[in-house]
Amino acid sequence: MTRAGFFPLVIAGSLALVTSIVGGTITVLDSWYYSLEQPGWAPPDYMFGVIWTAIFAMIAVSGVLAWEKAPTRRETEISLGLFALNGFLNLGWSFIFFRMQRPDIALYELVALWLSVLVLIVFCGRFSRWSALLLVPYLIWVTIAGVLNYQLVQLNGPFG
Repeated sequence: MTRAGFFPLVIAGSLALVTSIVGGTITVLDSWYYSLEQPGWAPPDYMFGVIWTAIFAMIAVSGVLAWEKAPTRRETEISLGLFALNGFLNLGWSFIFFRMQRPDIALYELVALWLSVLVLIVFCGRFSRWSALLLVPYLIWVTIAGVLNYQLVQLNGPFG
């Protein structure tokens, strides 16, 4: 691998790591969270860390592929902006849900997160099939999180 080819990998990996670390510090599993009635199908707590680790690794690789395969500098910049927006929305959901303790508002924010993943898949898929495919599990997971978030609101609301 050339030095130029190594740079996107370092950047994407670092940004995915920072996003996951910040997200982990925002996510507080305290008495409020454990007091929420969970649907019977909710995954056990330890699974969230395993799943998010795999997803962030796939996001990083997807970002590298998008960076490398984008046919123009403009498309590279757009894809980087879309990945950045997605990371912001990902962190925003955690902040609203866990720190503000507002699963009801987080549900609306999650729609924006879901749409941002879909836009990334469509945009990156125009020039890198693998970049797009690596984001599909993320879309599936955000969909599952959305259903879980919705059921938590139904079982525990109103909030605020």
